[in-house]
Amino acid sequence: MFDLKWTPSEKKIARRAYEAALDAALARIVAEFKTKAARVATPSEMWDLEEYLRQQRRHIDTLFDYRYSQLAFVFAVLIREGYLDEGSLAGLSEEKLEAIRRVLRFAEG
Repeated sequence: MFDLKWTPSEKKIARRAYEAALDAALARIVAEFKTKAARVATPSEMWDLEEYLRQQRRHIDTLFDYRYSQLAFVFAVLIREGYLDEGSLAGLSEEKLEAIRRVLRFAEG
């Protein structure tokens, strides 16, 4: 849908924002894991915790796609999920920011 060309400086901005969002997402999962693990009292709860981690890993693997053709979608979802704010993308062209905003508007739709 979006055929955006990324300049070298935009690629650096995008990579920084992407990595910061990934770090935030993983930190959130680690914190949730620690809380859940502290409450495990039975083998069944332990296996439930394992399933929780599998689901989180699948979500991370699906969400964090660093292909330039996908970044407008990825950044929109990261903003919507609270891992990124638009200010982290300062320096991207208005065309790219508008593409991200369009995806956000569509998702809110």
